[in-house]
Amino acid sequence: MRLSILLRDGFTALDIVGGYEVLANLPGMDVEFVAPATGLVWADTRRLALHAWRTYAQVQTTDILYLPGGPGVEAGLLDAELMATIQRLHASSTWTVGVCNGVEWLGKAGVIDGKEVTTNWACRSKVEVYGARVNTQRFHRDGKLITGAGVSASIDAALYLAGLIAGEEVAKILQLGIEYYPQPPFGNGTPDEAPATAQAYIRQYESEGAERIAALQPPV
Repeated sequence: MRLSILLRDGFTALDIVGGYEVLANLPGMDVEFVAPATGLVWADTRRLALHAWRTYAQVQTTDILYLPGGPGVEAGLLDAELMATIQRLHASSTWTVGVCNGVEWLGKAGVIDGKEVTTNWACRSKVEVYGARVNTQRFHRDGKLITGAGVSASIDAALYLAGLIAGEEVAKILQLGIEYYPQPPFGNGTPDEAPATAQAYIRQYESEGAERIAALQPPV
C-alpha cells in the first residue's frame, strides 16, 4: 500500500509528521513525499524541510492521498497543477486524507462538495464555501474521505484510518508505539472554549501566514 503526501512550501510540520508516524508504520506501507519539484520543501518556520523525491507529474495513482495544512495552503489554492493532481489521485485512491486547513485544497479541487468534514477551527467558514458540511470533531469519515481538525489531530485521524486498514489491534499497537495518551497541561477543552484573546491571536497569526512565509529565508 502506498501513502502519497503532497507538499508545498509553508506546511505545518505536525500536520504531516503526526499522521506519518502512524501510517508509515503500518505493515507493508510505502511512503512518498510529492511536490512540484524534487528536493527540499520547507515548513512554515524555514528551519525544517522534508525531501520530496517525486513530482506531481510522476505520480498517477496512490492508495492513500494525504494533504497537510499550514500557511502554504493559501498559495496552493492558486496552483492549477496541484489541484489537477488532487483530482487525479483522489479519483482512484482507496483513502483520501485532509488535515487542518489542507481540507481547503480538497474543497478547491471539488472533492468535498456535499460531504461532511472537519478542519482547523479557524478555517471552518472557508471550507463551508466549497459546499461541505463542517463539524467540530477531531476526525471524521465520510466514505473514503478522512478529515482531521487542526495540526495535532493528524495523529487521531491517522490512528482511526490505521484501524480501518489493519484492524483495531494493530492501531492500538501503533498508539502504544508513539505513546499517544494525551494529557495536556492546560486541560482537554475544545478550540471553541479557548479564551477569546488566544483565538484572536491565532486568527491574526494565520491571516498573515502567506506574508510571513514569503519573508522567511532558509538557513545558510
